[in-house]
Amino acid sequence: MQAPAKASGLSGVKYIIAIASGKGGVGKSTTTANLALALQAQGMKVGVLDADIYGPSQGMMLGIPSGTRPQPVGDNGMKPVIVHGLQVMSISLMIDENTPMVWRGPMASGALQQLVTQTQWENLDFLLIDMPPGTGDIQLTLAQKVAVDGAVIVTTPQDIALLDAKRGIEMFRKVDIPVLGIVENMSTHICSQCGHEEHIFGAGGGERIARDYDTELLGCLPLTLEICQQADSGNPTVAADPDGAVSLIYGDIAKQLMSKVERQSGSAAKVPQINIVED
Repeated sequence: MQAPAKASGLSGVKYIIAIASGKGGVGKSTTTANLALALQAQGMKVGVLDADIYGPSQGMMLGIPSGTRPQPVGDNGMKPVIVHGLQVMSISLMIDENTPMVWRGPMASGALQQLVTQTQWENLDFLLIDMPPGTGDIQLTLAQKVAVDGAVIVTTPQDIALLDAKRGIEMFRKVDIPVLGIVENMSTHICSQCGHEEHIFGAGGGERIARDYDTELLGCLPLTLEICQQADSGNPTVAADPDGAVSLIYGDIAKQLMSKVERQSGSAAKVPQINIVED
């Protein structure tokens, strides 16, 4: 039996979480894929919506074979692709992988709306939305059209990444989407030869943001070659090494997210109102 849709929510989906970042290159898509698998390991039914219209990467990260297309349903519906036990939808499943998305903002927003409204999710506990970096059209479209339960901000310890992460937090708060917490990627570098651990991008940045913005640091992930190689091979860390130290960190973050959304689920879902104010 399908889960009922919330106000501007999605039929078949219980909780919707946006995974976002203020800038690119901080590991947001890698975090999305591994958190989805970590939630699944906790017994949840999980879906992933790749909302990065211009640079979709979930197809590659989750090992979806090139040329895979979603199965059409009825006149304008489609079923998500199943991979690693996850239900997955991405613009990359509609186009050739080498085709650039040379679209203006309204076209990209329209494509996202079609992915959101036409995908027929089946009894999901969690839908993770892999957002594009920044605070533009796609983010506003999502906030207007979908009853998102919360957002996770992904950053690195670098000052410039932290500055952009702050903008991301402020954006979600302006559209009344609660920020569930911060994930700090590349927190430390662990030498593959000697095991020495070093804060090569700075230390404590994620914790400072969490404190300044009254949210939580959900977890810190190290910079390791294995995480990159596993994502590039289509077999993310939580699937490739479920009992490893990194997978345990993702598992702990997943448990925190489950607890947070369940605690706030008693409040009625509402569609955020966007107010544009001239400075």
